[in-house]
Amino acid sequence: MNPNLMAIVKNSFAIESECLAQAFSFLDGAEFEKAVAALCRAERIAASGCGHSGIACRHFAHLMCCVERPARFISPAEAVHGATGFLLEGDVILLASRGGKTEELLPILDICKTRGVTVISVTEDLDSPLARNADIVLRMYVNREVDPYNCQGTTSFISLSAIFDALQAAVISATDYQNEKFAVVHPGGAVGKRLNQR
Repeated sequence: MNPNLMAIVKNSFAIESECLAQAFSFLDGAEFEKAVAALCRAERIAASGCGHSGIACRHFAHLMCCVERPARFISPAEAVHGATGFLLEGDVILLASRGGKTEELLPILDICKTRGVTVISVTEDLDSPLARNADIVLRMYVNREVDPYNCQGTTSFISLSAIFDALQAAVISATDYQNEKFAVVHPGGAVGKRLNQR
C-alpha cells in the first residue's frame, strides 16, 4: 500500500473525527429543543439546500418519513415555481447553508415567513441572512474540508448529517415512536426482515 496515499486517508478521517468531536459544543440546546418541538407538531415538513447541503436535506426528509413525520425535499429551483405550496401555516421548513447566504434559499425563506411556516435554519454563520431571519437557528461547526484546497463539501456534509441524525433521534424520543410502527413502514431489506420476524 502506498504510504503517502494512506497518510491522506488517515488525515481525512482525522479531520472529520475532530469536527464531530467538537460540533456538539456549538449547538444551542434551547434552539435544538425548539426545533424538535416544531418538527413534532408540524403536519408537513420540508427541507431545502443547494449542492452537498441539498443532498443532506434529502437524507433529513427521509429520516423524518421513517418516523412518520411526512416530509419532502424541495428543490430550491422548484420552490419559487410553486413547490412551496406543499407547506401550510404551522408546517416547518428546514433550510441548510453552511455560509447562510445561499441566494437560492433566501426567497424560500421570505415565502415561508409570509405564509406562517416555521423556518429552521442550519448554518455556521449566526450573522448571516438565513440565521437572522429564521425562527429557529441550529449552528453547525466545520473545522475544514478534507480536500487539500478546503473547498469540497466533505466535512461540512458530515457535520450537517450529524445534526439531522440527532434531530431524528430526538423526535423519536419526544414522540415515543416505537419500532413496531417502523416495521410497518419499513418491511424491505435486512432491517425490515429483522423487525418483522419478531
